[in-house]
Amino acid sequence: MLETNIGKILIHEEVLRKRIIELAKQISVDYKDKDLVLIVVLEGAMIFFADLVREITLPPQSVLVNSIAVSSYGMGTKTSGTVKIKKDIDTDIKGRNVLLLEDIIDTGLTLKFIIEYLKEKKPASLRNCVLLNKAERREVEVDLDYVGFKIPNEFVVGYGLDCAEKYRRLRHVVALKPELYP
Repeated sequence: MLETNIGKILIHEEVLRKRIIELAKQISVDYKDKDLVLIVVLEGAMIFFADLVREITLPPQSVLVNSIAVSSYGMGTKTSGTVKIKKDIDTDIKGRNVLLLEDIIDTGLTLKFIIEYLKEKKPASLRNCVLLNKAERREVEVDLDYVGFKIPNEFVVGYGLDCAEKYRRLRHVVALKPELYP
């Protein structure tokens, strides 16, 4: 049962599953015969990452998995505008093909920061895959390579996304009631 803070369901579990399979198929085609380092942005993209990586059909020995954790929201519903690395990757990506997996892009500040940071490590290629694109909120331009869904300018939770560390385990992407966020 959904809590009273939840507004409407924006993306149902079945729709998420179908789109993730489509993304995995495209990634598998694009990286056929290549080694790949998948880097998940913790913690919001964990569930998306877990579902996506299991659908990628590349040989298991050709895919490495790693993670990075950053923070720009803290415990609130508005970004601070400052991105901080909380956990760095621990794989050398120099000369490797890297695919960064992120849960949501809204202002673009976090994704741009991570991309610029990883580029300094000189990967052979660096692309990104975001589950949710909230284009209305964009403050900086970031090229997106793979996108799951375009969503309206609402504060969303579920399927790994949180508000003050709550709601991550919901199976759908849902909007919080507008009165709960500015």
